[in-house]
Amino acid sequence: MALRTVTLLGATGSVGRSVRDVVAENPERLSIGTVVGGRDAQALARVAIETGARFAALADETCGPALAEALAGTGIGSGAGRSAVMEAVARPADIVVSAIAGAAGLEATFAALSPGRTIALANKESLVCAGEAVMARAVEVGAKVLPLDSEHNALFQVLGAEPLSAIRGMTLTASGGPFRNWSAERIAAARPEDALKHPNYAMGAKISVDSASLMNKGLELIEARFLFGLEPGQLDVLVHPQQIVHGLVTFRDGSVSAGMAVPDMRVAAAHCLGVDGRLDAPAERFLDLVTTAPLSFEKPDLERFPALGLAIAALNQGGAMPAILNAANEVAVAAFLSGRLRFSGIAALVEAVCAGVPGGAEAPRDLAGALAIDHDSRRRAASLLSQARFTVT
Repeated sequence: MALRTVTLLGATGSVGRSVRDVVAENPERLSIGTVVGGRDAQALARVAIETGARFAALADETCGPALAEALAGTGIGSGAGRSAVMEAVARPADIVVSAIAGAAGLEATFAALSPGRTIALANKESLVCAGEAVMARAVEVGAKVLPLDSEHNALFQVLGAEPLSAIRGMTLTASGGPFRNWSAERIAAARPEDALKHPNYAMGAKISVDSASLMNKGLELIEARFLFGLEPGQLDVLVHPQQIVHGLVTFRDGSVSAGMAVPDMRVAAAHCLGVDGRLDAPAERFLDLVTTAPLSFEKPDLERFPALGLAIAALNQGGAMPAILNAANEVAVAAFLSGRLRFSGIAALVEAVCAGVPGGAEAPRDLAGALAIDHDSRRRAASLLSQARFTVT
């Protein structure tokens, strides 16, 4: 099979590490040509050198000189700022991995959609903020969107060639996070260091906090709505602490198929990168049901985890509400991590922002519309954050 070139957006994050591992295991099938990071010049330079990339870009324009210095003498091109990221996305590639965290990855994901490309999508916010526009654009240009989140990837694989008309519903699973067995009072007083202790995955700070609040699972429900073209009522969540079953598809005839794997992002990464044929995995990545048993499942508690309920409400309302929810949550999580907001204040701030939006606000039709909604929602969240009821004393 021909060597496939990969552009890696979010190269220094946890998903980026998983993708790099899979590429390194399959040098005859895959190579990384371009890497993009946020602002850590030294880390991105190391990744570029280790992977043999030909171009590296940082989103933060002020870090460009540091990146250029770190890559001096390597022959690897570099740049920084929006124009450099757009240049990186435009460079030839067979597969673009979109793993920039948050709404910051929205513009790059849009730009990556071009004829014949495969987009391995780990940036769920692209679909939360502008799902209709992203998927319509992919169809228009003939790009293939493959889900890189483990839950959506499992559902995608289980679904196979089945038509949507065969599906009764889809279930995403959640670990329950570090607070699964905590009381509501204890959760409300949780500190950032508590929220960052995910039981199964080593992830970045923002997604770890979202997993602790279960907001991440709510965002994934919205993502699934657009990935699979389902109605909100066809999607639900089960808490599954072992995270062996990543998703279930219930078919209209009553049969249920489960997507199962060890909790390792490299499994989903290998599926997306092996778009032209399955890749081989090392032995430790294979599932042993005997050693992982028993498997347990439970309904999520929306009273202790109100963020999930807010996301479900946004999913049901549709229109601009998912984008508003996401922007408010990003502001709230940043405030929590910096000590300006209690953990219980994350859901409270998101609810306040969403409650201030008139009904019927339309979903964005393009990138500009999505960015406008995101900007306005962040402004309103920041304004509310300054009020006494959200201030940490």
